[in-house]
Amino acid sequence: MPMHVIFLEPAFPGNQREFVRALKAVGALVSGIGTAPLHAYDSELQSWLYSYEQVPSTASVEALTAATRNIQKRGPWVHKLESTVEALMLPAAETRERCGIPGLSVEQTTLVRDKYKMKQFLQARGIRCAQSAEVESLDEAKAFVGKVGFPIILKPLAAAGAAGTWRADDLNGLVSAARESGMGRGRPVMLEEFISGHEGFWDTLTCNGRVVYEQICHYYPNVLEAMRTRDCSPIVMITNRMDAPGYTDLKVFGRKVVSALGLVTTPTHMEWFYGPKGLFFSEIGARPPGVRVWDLYCAANEFDLYVEWAKAVVHGEADPRPSRRFSAGMVALRPNRDGRIVGYSGVEEIQRRYGDFIIRMHLPPAGSRTQPVESGYMGNAWVWARHPDYDLCKAMLEDIGRTIKVWAE
Repeated sequence: MPMHVIFLEPAFPGNQREFVRALKAVGALVSGIGTAPLHAYDSELQSWLYSYEQVPSTASVEALTAATRNIQKRGPWVHKLESTVEALMLPAAETRERCGIPGLSVEQTTLVRDKYKMKQFLQARGIRCAQSAEVESLDEAKAFVGKVGFPIILKPLAAAGAAGTWRADDLNGLVSAARESGMGRGRPVMLEEFISGHEGFWDTLTCNGRVVYEQICHYYPNVLEAMRTRDCSPIVMITNRMDAPGYTDLKVFGRKVVSALGLVTTPTHMEWFYGPKGLFFSEIGARPPGVRVWDLYCAANEFDLYVEWAKAVVHGEADPRPSRRFSAGMVALRPNRDGRIVGYSGVEEIQRRYGDFIIRMHLPPAGSRTQPVESGYMGNAWVWARHPDYDLCKAMLEDIGRTIKVWAE
């Protein structure tokens, strides 16, 4: 009998369907749970699903539990329940425990969702992290700043990327960040020592506790600046220089984190800093990175990472063979102001200059409402590209960011 896998939210975000496709491709029966009616999905996605349950919210443990039990009653036996969306990780873990389905536990999921508990846990095991504190009042925040000094970072306990993250350089900034975050009794936030340095991420596919695929990426500029500054075109770069000696410590460091957290068969996404004080852990998720970075990994490495993930889930083994032939990256293009897009300039010039290296270009049509800068790397216009040489790829994306203008009014 084929393995029966429940997958949460088969169609949103957009690359969710790729996980369903891959599970089906490696021989699994795939039952979906989502908020949309089945008929809202395209015919190809519907053909990959063995069964489906619509729920009012996939973040509701009660709704997920009821839907999962309905699928269990219909049969066949459910072997796995998988989620690759950060906000659904904990509801998925709680549902697994209620319904007797193996997988990432509530305890493990809490550790990779709650940033403060995560860092306390890892610091106790020798992983270098920025000093941090969980606070519920301005007095507690001031006491922490008294120990570590400004600047500091204020974060939600559970969030993806730089969502809802503030930097405070002085007391006025701290007061403002505390107010904007909604911090208060019963609504704690995390304060963190600011670590200066370069920021990047280390991603893996881990199978039976072994890292079978790893990828190192870089942010230009660091995420917090990228999510707060309109006057930059931020870039995410994927290196194909994985054997460069400068990465050796990062690879060892990352494996220590994965091992300490007991992550067995899962994608991981770990943020890191490197600067004058050395290499520091920032945070980790037991999920793929956002903004469709896995699609860039596939394009850069000429393989299907989704299928390799599905092999790990369904068959307990995976043997990814990335070509490492290309570096790749994405550049976010910010509108000159908030409003509605009226047009673009520089697009034809870029297409003439780099057409063979451009993977994908997203230019919302005139009349589209702009998204705020903090909406992220794919909030507005963006371009993906690849090139065999990392430095040339980075220079190309920088040129694209300078040349293409998104005009709004």
